[in-house]
Parts: sequence; structure tokens; C-alpha cells
Amino acid sequence: MNAVRSPMAEQLTRRMLPATIFVASAGVRAGERDPFVDAVLAEDGLSLGERHPRTLDDLEDDYFDLIVTLAPEAHHAALELTRSLAVEVEYWPTPDPTDAGGTREQIMAAYRDVRERLKSRISRRFLLPDAKNAAD
Repeated sequence: MNAVRSPMAEQLTRRMLPATIFVASAGVRAGERDPFVDAVLAEDGLSLGERHPRTLDDLEDDYFDLIVTLAPEAHHAALELTRSLAVEVEYWPTPDPTDAGGTREQIMAAYRDVRERLKSRISRRFLLPDAKNAAD
């Protein structure tokens, strides 16, 4: 729903990669903005700003070299979308922190875990090509 994992990944990628690389996230369905995402990004000095969840149809550009999916439903939708296009699609299974329960701190820990997993995966994939092969 473009409310948790992919907005986090978008902001982390924007910070880690050169500004000349176009990065956008979208979901299969529209969702609501998640305040825990704002909180864990703020811990890293990042913000979603005025950004709100969006769907694939909301994207201004429909040409991508790479689509990274973080959830099974998104992966299937991306494969269907790119069936006749020359676009690489990668699936990075990422836990859904909204499944976490307990105290606020336990929930925040689940969101932090996702943030850190995404930072590591982005780094391995785009910044440390040799490490990517060793880790996969």
C-alpha cells in the first residue's frame, strides 16, 4: 500500500545514491501514511515531507531500468506490469512491521529492523557490488 516499506526504501535510497538517479516508490493499492515510518526515518535524519502513499498509476514516469519489490503482492504486480518490457525486477523479501504488536518500543523495534535491513540491502545492491554476490 506504499505506506511502510517502500517509502522507507525510497528515502534511504535517495540519501545513499546520487541525485541524478530517479527513485520512486508506489504500491499496488493506496494506503494511509504510517506515523511509525515518520518516527524511524526521523531517527536517521530523514523525512517523508509532504509525500503520501501512491499507487503505480500515480507515478509520473513509467520507464524504469529496475523495479525492486518488497512484498509478494507487489512482486506479482510488477512482473505482470513488466511482462512485455525490458525491465529488471528484483524481489527483496522484507518483513511487514505492521504485524508487530506489544509496546510502542517493541513496535518501533520492528520498524527499525526493517529500516536497517533496507539500508543494508540498498548498500549491498548499489554501493558494494562485490558484497552483493557474497551476501546473496
